[in-house]
Amino acid sequence: MKDLKRIFSYIKPYRRDCFLAVLLVGVETVFEMIIPLLMTDIVDIGVPSHNIHLLLLPGIKMAVCAALSLICGLLYARFAARTAYGFGAELRLAQYTRMQEYAFSNLDHFSTPSLVTRMTTDVTVMQNAINAGLRPLVRSPIMLGLGIAMAFMLNARLALVFVVTAPLLGIILALIVHKVGPLYSRQQAAVDHLNSHVQETLTAIRAVKAFVRGDYETEQFEHVNTELADASRNTFRHAVLNLPAFQAIMYTAIVLIMWNGGNFILKGTMTVGELTAFLSYVLQILNSLMMISNVFLMLTRSLTSAKRISEILDEQTALDSPAAPLSEVPDGSIAFENVSFLYSREAEKYALSHVNLQIRPGETVGIIGGTGAAKSTLVQLIPRLYDATQGCVRVGGHDVREYDLAVLRDAVGIVLQKNVLFSGTVRENLLWGNKNADDDTLWDACRKACADEFLANMPDGLDTDLGQGGVNLSGGQKQRLCIARTLLKEPKVLIFDDSTSAVDTATEGKIRRALKELTDVTKLIIAQRVTSVMDADKIVILEDGCIHAAGTHQTLLASDPIYREIYESQMKSQQNGEEKGDEDNGKNI
Repeated sequence: MKDLKRIFSYIKPYRRDCFLAVLLVGVETVFEMIIPLLMTDIVDIGVPSHNIHLLLLPGIKMAVCAALSLICGLLYARFAARTAYGFGAELRLAQYTRMQEYAFSNLDHFSTPSLVTRMTTDVTVMQNAINAGLRPLVRSPIMLGLGIAMAFMLNARLALVFVVTAPLLGIILALIVHKVGPLYSRQQAAVDHLNSHVQETLTAIRAVKAFVRGDYETEQFEHVNTELADASRNTFRHAVLNLPAFQAIMYTAIVLIMWNGGNFILKGTMTVGELTAFLSYVLQILNSLMMISNVFLMLTRSLTSAKRISEILDEQTALDSPAAPLSEVPDGSIAFENVSFLYSREAEKYALSHVNLQIRPGETVGIIGGTGAAKSTLVQLIPRLYDATQGCVRVGGHDVREYDLAVLRDAVGIVLQKNVLFSGTVRENLLWGNKNADDDTLWDACRKACADEFLANMPDGLDTDLGQGGVNLSGGQKQRLCIARTLLKEPKVLIFDDSTSAVDTATEGKIRRALKELTDVTKLIIAQRVTSVMDADKIVILEDGCIHAAGTHQTLLASDPIYREIYESQMKSQQNGEEKGDEDNGKNI
């Protein structure tokens, strides 16, 4: 219930609409409860006397009550819809805003499909709890209270039937809720699995088609789809027991009331009109109990969704700005002081161990190493995408934890290993780097990144639509646009995380020459090819999370066997490739 209370606090902007909806339901219910009482006079007085006036006046009152009840119901629907859908929008916004504050380590706790499900399906469940549950939640207690009061007023002895039937229905409902609660959790987990498979398959659709694995993926989808169907079937198989239990008790109560009521009429202690009114109240009482049971089932499902949403909202952000943060990064100097890093507390081995590295402002530093050497991990500590587990990372002479996060990350431009472009035009993607950039500035950044070569051939230039995730571009074109976007930030530290791997060597050479002109920017280049970093002021070799060696190209070539082996193997492969190309050309001639 704590989770529900937390989630429903987001209804505050719509309190007025919610209050009016509750008020209108109450008024509607009161009008409906008056109608059976008016019907008593028609049956007991108007019909036996054959007096049209005595039939007409109560009939008009009943019609007025029904009309007012209808109007209140229609107005309720309007205010309840505004409350429910506004509440859903606030809840989605709160989750999305919270996720934007997450660090990478926070996002590691949740899968992407699970986050999508929590923002869509789970919010819809909570939204429906308001839209479909508010009416019976308010209406049922009023109907139950007034109905029992009216029934006891008409015939207290006959009303004792409720003393037996109501608790029995309550016990059955409690058992159903106890059984169904955990099943809703399994059902939502099955939705997560389904979304996960769909997302993975659509993202990798080219690989699926290339390997002709469509039938296999269809079988896998059928498995998760069946899992969801079975979970839903099992859940609702128990939930629907509510209806037959209610109907059995309702019809039993009606039979008992008719039997005893008929005896009371024969004895003269009850009139036909009173029994008719009594039966009307019985139906309303039992209907209110049915609505209450449905509300409990709805709340049971809402509890599951509320808990899942609360996990998003309650997740403690791993990285925050300090209380009195620095608002400016003085320069692009970088220092790693005895830095060690673990991705999680449960990890058995450090990703980085005792790293010490000094980089002066404006220097170009190349970083190479084998797969898993923690090259990307090292540079991700600079813009504080993660915090060092031990030691200190300094930028501009200050610990990165002393800066305002937005200020630090604005001063550090990073082109990630995985290129990310967004749906929209080239211009809209580039403006992420500088939202105020004009066309000349955009084209200048594109020229430095060698993106102008292919943009000039596009019919709409900067206004060319890229499709979802830049689907219309090759890997190298995506990389060049990402580089241009980062250059537009005009950062003090520029990081390339293997971001020219899909670019040919000639184009890469042009990009390197353009970067040399940025003398006041500190540049870190992670690369697999030695040729990408051999002109750097310093080359750092990482091995198994530690700095193996550091120095210039000539120094390392002369003193470090690992670097020399990498260089010679790559140069030999390149020469062999060139010789093979010359032989092929000779054959063609």
